[in-house]
Amino acid sequence: MVTIPAPFFKYLRKGLWLFFSLLSFIFTYAQDIPERPVPARLVNDYVGMLSGNEKAQLERKLKSYMDSTSTQIVILVVKTTGDYPPGDYAFEVGRRWGIGQKGKNNGLIILWATETRKLYIATGYGMEGSIPDAVAKQIVSNTLTPAFREQQYYQGLDQATTEIIQRASGEYKSEGNAEGDLPIGTVLIFLGIAVVVFIFIARSMGNSCRNSGGPGAGMPWFGPYTTMGGWGSSSGSWGGGSSGGGGFDFGGGSFGGGGAGGDY
Repeated sequence: MVTIPAPFFKYLRKGLWLFFSLLSFIFTYAQDIPERPVPARLVNDYVGMLSGNEKAQLERKLKSYMDSTSTQIVILVVKTTGDYPPGDYAFEVGRRWGIGQKGKNNGLIILWATETRKLYIATGYGMEGSIPDAVAKQIVSNTLTPAFREQQYYQGLDQATTEIIQRASGEYKSEGNAEGDLPIGTVLIFLGIAVVVFIFIARSMGNSCRNSGGPGAGMPWFGPYTTMGGWGSSSGSWGGGSSGGGGFDFGGGSFGGGGAGGDY
């Protein structure tokens, strides 16, 4: 008969306790972080502190700024950050959601935990130059906190985002308007000229082959109907995808340890 030493059960109990404690810890932390919104939104109020009109106005403002600069400013309203300190919570959301553009890391989060009355501004690596820790602390202390103490939540967020936009203005350009890129109108003109030249050459070659009775005689001519028809249908598909609700996505930006917070 094999006997099992008593210390074995002691260490087994300890190991199982540590294992399940770790699972509980991981599960609790995972539950604290909200899932990435689909479709993506810049204003995410999970408590209902802002009215529908207030959320819509902030969303339009931040979306317009994102469209012109590629910088993504996200407002996140939750009841509590759970076991996370507010800064760690904001950084984790930034990393999981991928706020900001990949490579530029130009994302920023304004976190508001209503139950614990905590505020925090977290910056992506690319925003630390325009919104350093001292500036983030100043915006929290001088703009957000006084407004929130008066329960003027929308006004505080509106003023804070305006200050952030003013400070970061011009630091990044959107992908389509980067310095050195051709304007979209110029690109379309060049494409149109190229298509016309291609059609003219193809038609000339087709006529030449048919007149000479050479190898090209009887070959189908790929004229504007097939070529432009194909492009037209593809273009329509792309246009529908981008304009169906004005959607966008987060760009996979990274967050570091920049930012500052406080309570109200």
